[in-house]
Amino acid sequence: MAIHELQGIISRLTAAGKGIFAADESQATLAKRFAAFHIESNVENRRSYRELLLTTPGIEAFINGVILHEETLGQRNKAGLLFPKLLEEQGILPGIKVDKGLIPLNAEEKITQGLDDLADRLIMYKDLGTCFAKWRAIFVISSTLPSTLAQINNAQILARYASMCQQNGMIPIVEPEVLMDGDHSLARCAEVTESTLRIVFEELQKHRVLLNYIVLKPNMVTTGSNYLPQASVTEVANATLEVLRRTVPADVPSIHFLSGGQDPELATLHLNEMNKLRGIHHPWRLSFSYGRALQAPSLNIWNGKIHNVEAAQRAFYKRTRLNAAACLGKYYISMETENHEAVSVV
Repeated sequence: MAIHELQGIISRLTAAGKGIFAADESQATLAKRFAAFHIESNVENRRSYRELLLTTPGIEAFINGVILHEETLGQRNKAGLLFPKLLEEQGILPGIKVDKGLIPLNAEEKITQGLDDLADRLIMYKDLGTCFAKWRAIFVISSTLPSTLAQINNAQILARYASMCQQNGMIPIVEPEVLMDGDHSLARCAEVTESTLRIVFEELQKHRVLLNYIVLKPNMVTTGSNYLPQASVTEVANATLEVLRRTVPADVPSIHFLSGGQDPELATLHLNEMNKLRGIHHPWRLSFSYGRALQAPSLNIWNGKIHNVEAAQRAFYKRTRLNAAACLGKYYISMETENHEAVSVV
């Protein structure tokens, strides 16, 4: 294992005041999002949309890395430059989603597939310019779920993936997501998130994964999407930090939260509140690895039309800038209506 190689990557990927952009939606997911705007989900439209986001001027000030989908990995911008090379030239690390989606574990729960050929694919992805990877496991939450079987199986798979990444000189992003779907309370989400993270770290240690060379990408502790009343921003921040302090070893350098279906402003508010709680000690950086919460405003503006690209890029730049401010606890809701972009978007 090339430790010096991992050290160089993790120091760049977790640099303070920046985050990771998750641009790794599957074709099926993008098709659903495009359908809302009557945009055909073909190869060229997906490529054009990715180019809109990845070529937004100035995002390198707020983004350390981008998680790409395999399709995007081999695509080029209009000038003929491969997207991983484009990102490198901007000083942004290119990464890759390596899991192959979900399959049933039982009638109610799922596990993630893709381990069988992962070692060979990691070699290929690295040759194509990527230096970190992401694997997502999901956990359904109810009064009885997730089952211990689902927690252990998914944790073991996450650990095997992480070990293979490090053996191939790539940083693994470990993503155990307790889903927001449901009518569960904040306390129930905290209980499930804590037990899930405990099992994940037990398996990572059993598989001898070097915790100082991973990025943890967990859910925040929130009330279920159908629960009323919804928890306040401060309640979410306190509950999340409390769970993390009890479960995440100090060796982990950075926690990059997923947005998990939160609207863009709320995801920024939650991250900012956690970073504002300076009096509560935590050894890791707290940052973002958002997908939809960064790009939803841009997609809404773009709407598949070339003449909307400039405005859509301004919206994307704004969300990256505001979330970078939240990484430092310096985001204010008034910034949502301020109009002082730092770059000229063309």
